[in-house]
Amino acid sequence: MFESLTQRLSGTIERLRGRGRLTEENIRESLREVRIALLEADVALPVVQALIERIKVRAVGQEVLKSLTPGQALIKVVRDELTTVMGSQATDLNLNVPAPAVILMAGLQGAGKTTTVGKLAKHLKERRKKKVMVVSADVYRPAAIEQLKQLAGQIDVLFFASDASQKPVDIARAAIADARKSYVDVLLIDTAGRLAIDEAMMSEIKALHAAVSPVETLFVVDSMTGQDAATTAKAFSEALPLTGVVLTKTDGDARGGAALSVRYVTGRPIKFIGVGEKPDGLDVFHPDRVASRILDMGDVLSLVEQVEQQVDKDKAQKLAEKVAKGKKFDLNDMKDQLEQMQNMGGLHGLMDKLPGMGQIPDAVKNQVTGKEVPRMVAIINSMTKKERRNPALLNGSRRARIAKGSGLTPADVNKLMKQYQQMEKMMSKLSGGGMKGLMRGMKGMMGGRGGMPFR
Repeated sequence: MFESLTQRLSGTIERLRGRGRLTEENIRESLREVRIALLEADVALPVVQALIERIKVRAVGQEVLKSLTPGQALIKVVRDELTTVMGSQATDLNLNVPAPAVILMAGLQGAGKTTTVGKLAKHLKERRKKKVMVVSADVYRPAAIEQLKQLAGQIDVLFFASDASQKPVDIARAAIADARKSYVDVLLIDTAGRLAIDEAMMSEIKALHAAVSPVETLFVVDSMTGQDAATTAKAFSEALPLTGVVLTKTDGDARGGAALSVRYVTGRPIKFIGVGEKPDGLDVFHPDRVASRILDMGDVLSLVEQVEQQVDKDKAQKLAEKVAKGKKFDLNDMKDQLEQMQNMGGLHGLMDKLPGMGQIPDAVKNQVTGKEVPRMVAIINSMTKKERRNPALLNGSRRARIAKGSGLTPADVNKLMKQYQQMEKMMSKLSGGGMKGLMRGMKGMMGGRGGMPFR
C-alpha cells in the first residue's frame, strides 16, 4: 500500500530535508507537489484540502521557519497531520462487556467480509486469548455458511451452524444463546454482503443490529475502491451506528487513498487492515506508523512485533546456543531461517516496512518477486542430509545434480552457496566478536557485491 504516494512524497521530502533555510515560497511549492500526490493517490478532495490547509498553517508559522532545521521540522508537520487525518492513534475493540461480546460485520458484496471474520477470530484467539465463536447470517450467497465453517475449522474456533432457510435475526439470536451456554468471550456475526446500498437490505441489517445490540459494528470495505470506500462507509454509518472500519486487500492497493480518506469522511476509526488471503493477514491499524511508511520512514515497530509473533522462539534459541558454542552454521540452519522469513511474508513483506524503500529504483524492487525464498528452500531440499551438514562436499557435479533436482540452474545453486557463506561468516563473527562482529558481518553482506538475491 502507498507505493505511488511514497515515491512522489519521498522525492519532495528529500529535497527539503537538507535545506538550511525554507521560505514561504518553497513551502508553497512543496505543498503543491504534496497536493498533486494525494489527489493522484485517490484521496478524497475534502481530505486533501483540509490536510494541505492544516500543514500550511503550521508550516509558515514559527514552528518551521524559525526552526534550526526547517526541512526536518516541515517533515514532522506533514507526518503529524497525516497521522491526525487517519485518527491519531490505534483504536482498540471494546470487549469490556458481559460475555459474549457481539461483533457485527457489515459491508458490500466482494469486500472480503467472510475472510475478515476468520482473520479477526484468529487475531482475538491468539493475541487477545479469547474464546471465539463465529456464525454466518448470510442466507443469500451460496456457500457463504460453508466458507465460514471451513475457516473456523482452519483456525480452530467454535462455529455455530446455520441454514439458508432461516431468518438472519433468528440465526443471530440462537447463536447468542449458544455462545452464553458455551462460555464464549466473543461472538462474530457475518452478514450478507450488499451489492449496493439498497433499502431492503439496509432495513434487514438494521433489524439484525436492533435484535443483537452488538458492542462493535465493523464496516468491511475494499481499499482498492479508493475514495469510493469512504463514500460507501459514510452511507453505511448514516444507516448503522458503526464503531469502526476494516480495510481489506491493502496489499493490492498501491495508492492508499481509502486509508487517508475513511476516518475524515466517516468520523469512524480504521481499526484493522487486511493483507492477503491467509488467516493471519490482519494488522491493527496504527495511524502514526502508517504516516511514517507514507513518508518512507519505514515501520520498524510493526516489523519488531511481526518478528515477535511469527518467529519460532525455540528454534531461534537453539541456533543462538549453537553459535555461542562455536558450532558451525550449516544449510539446515539456513533453511530454518529462510522458512521463518517466508512466514513473515518473504522479502517483499519485509521490504514494505523498511525505511528508505521509496528511494530504491523500481527496477531493483521489481527483482523481489516473492519467489526468492521458496527457490532457495527448494535448492536446500534437493541436497542430501550429509551435504546440508557438510556444505564443503558440494563440488561441481553435486551442484549440477542439485540444480536439476530443484528445477533451477547451477548458477542459482552457486548464488545460494555464496549467500550461505556470507551468513556463515556473519554467524562465526557473532560467536567470536559479539554484537560488533555481527554488525560488521551484516555491513559486509549488504555491501552490494552480490546484488539482489535471486531474480
